Amino acid sequence: MPEPSLLSRRLIFLTGKGGVGKTTVAFALAQAAASSGRRTLVADLQGSGDTREVEVAPGLMHVSIDPQSAMEQYLSVQVPAPAAHLLRQSHLFAAFAMATPGMRELLCMGKFWELAQHERRTADAEPYDLVVVDAPASGHGAALLRAPRTFAEIARVGPIAHQARTIAQTFADPDFTAVLAVTTAEEMPVTETLELQDSLKRGPDPLKLHAVILNALYPRRFSDADTHTLEALRNRGRTSTELRTILDAALAEHARARSQERQEERLRLAFPDRLLTLPYLFEPELKLPQVALLAAELDAQLVGGN
Repeated sequence: MPEPSLLSRRLIFLTGKGGVGKTTVAFALAQAAASSGRRTLVADLQGSGDTREVEVAPGLMHVSIDPQSAMEQYLSVQVPAPAAHLLRQSHLFAAFAMATPGMRELLCMGKFWELAQHERRTADAEPYDLVVVDAPASGHGAALLRAPRTFAEIARVGPIAHQARTIAQTFADPDFTAVLAVTTAEEMPVTETLELQDSLKRGPDPLKLHAVILNALYPRRFSDADTHTLEALRNRGRTSTELRTILDAALAEHARARSQERQEERLRLAFPDRLLTLPYLFEPELKLPQVALLAAELDAQLVGGN
């Protein structure tokens, strides 16, 4: 039975090495879904203290999650009101809960799980068609994905263990959840992406890396013959300093593009039918119009694809 298309899932979990543009890609992917009429949310772990779900574009919302607010919401749902109020007011309980190994990760994953449900457990909250999680970098991201299963195995019994197992099953369900890696075409990020795929496969409850998004690809503007011509012009004795500077920039960009091609080939060998690409945008700052361009690029590649 074929897998559902990428944007038909309810939860997409994005991770990748720091500095590869993961947040921009998360919003571009979410924008592609919102443009098709799906009510979409980008959720991250910035922990700014403001946990409101805020609209940033038509059909596209954003929220930042932190473990403390996630714990308070968990108590309000799972514990009778009088006891929940007392626990929320207890600094000792909060400190103990936050210090419990794996609890912070479980609470965050539980909130992502709640956001993606057809019926929200948060009072008066509307459901989303898709939640895109802008997760931490690869190592921490993989640990987050495994946190519910790990916690359930440690706790074994009780309501927290039961919910942890439920969350783990949701994240392991390929019809509900897709795990994606974002990378750039550089040696270290590509190597980390390949290692992430291997680490997700290991263990009693293997997870699949559904797709890789290769971000910030330089255009290939010149052929090898063009390059020889540019080098000859640069090396002429009477070439002006200004022209030599322009030629140096052109040749440097060409060298960068060639280097990226080698890293792209590594990814295509590992993910022959699961690699999406995004161009480098030569803009001083990426705002909503630029994110919309990237969203259109993703949407074009996803039609009839993943």
